[in-house]
Amino acid sequence: MSTDGGPLAGFAIGVTAARRHEELAALLERRGARVVHAPAIRLVPLADDEELMHATTACIDGRLDYVVVTTGIGFRAWLETADGWGLRDELIERLRRVPILARGPKARGAIRSAGLTEQWSPESESCEEVLQHLLARDLVGARIAVQLYGQPQPDFAEALRAAGAEVIEVPVYRWSRIEDPSPLRRLVGQVVAGTIDAIAFTSAPAVTATLAVAAEDGLEEALLQALRTHAVAACVGPVTAEPLTSRGVPTVQPERARIGALVRAIVSDLPRRRSRLVNVRGHALELRGHAVVLDGQLRPIAPAPMAILRALARRPGHVVSRAELCTVLPSRMVGNGNGAALARDGRPQADEHAVEMAVARLRRGLGRPGIVETVVKRGYRLACDPVRVEAPR
Repeated sequence: MSTDGGPLAGFAIGVTAARRHEELAALLERRGARVVHAPAIRLVPLADDEELMHATTACIDGRLDYVVVTTGIGFRAWLETADGWGLRDELIERLRRVPILARGPKARGAIRSAGLTEQWSPESESCEEVLQHLLARDLVGARIAVQLYGQPQPDFAEALRAAGAEVIEVPVYRWSRIEDPSPLRRLVGQVVAGTIDAIAFTSAPAVTATLAVAAEDGLEEALLQALRTHAVAACVGPVTAEPLTSRGVPTVQPERARIGALVRAIVSDLPRRRSRLVNVRGHALELRGHAVVLDGQLRPIAPAPMAILRALARRPGHVVSRAELCTVLPSRMVGNGNGAALARDGRPQADEHAVEMAVARLRRGLGRPGIVETVVKRGYRLACDPVRVEAPR
């Protein structure tokens, strides 16, 4: 079902990017999404350029057999820093005579914009494929420069050294945990609670930092489980996705590692995963994340009423008891501690009065009478034929 609000209308998406987050957020919002920005990392300039200076002069003065360029921003920063030292021309001339391996399209673009040409680039944009390409050669005595991308790569460098190569690590920039993790902590809590439909990741360090914050709050496994079930993990590419895929989390990835392509992948995947279409008393009712589209009109629904509606929509036309509905309300809808009921996991759950309040708010939000019916002494149901349910087109 289409809506004037855009293909992502009704969905809430977390953005963890430090760089270009405005662009990513704007693209998502233009398609109707509600964006929650919670940066996970920050780009930190090297406090001391001596290590980079040493690596640069080692590349210029000594023999080089291969250069590995891992990121476009890192390669450009390397050349700009060398220019500040008056060494750019010498560095460019040195690199012109060396086989350059580019990890992906952004690295290729930076290489070519400097007037250089890469010898080879992997289809997967993976450092592992670059490593295997190098290890297929005789590296004994070879001298290889590796431009780092935000963090050390000990496995990559040690594998080359084990093959007999000398490795020059070029530390152009590094990632660090964000100074104030409060927005990220809130985002993790929202994902676990089910009020965020997807998280967009544009770097592996951002994924790692998000999992670390969750672990500090005792929520790492709960976050991973949420990403395995009701929330979509959208990653710009396989390198970004690896910390999640290694933990059994399915990810959505574009064919090309680009922000625009990532947004298109989200547009294609998220409505399919997080939408449900039900025909109720002649009305077309589509559940989309945290809103509904009723007869083509988008209607935002608060978390508690939406939880009720989702529970009813899982068995349209069938009665769902108040006791069962108590277990689906968000955790903040619990009793005041004076005899509140406990769910199966031992946590306090909402009482039946909270369910009645949520149902009343749901009816007001839908704005159509008769969609949610009360079945006396039994519970509530969606007023529809139980068999008339289909996935959204």
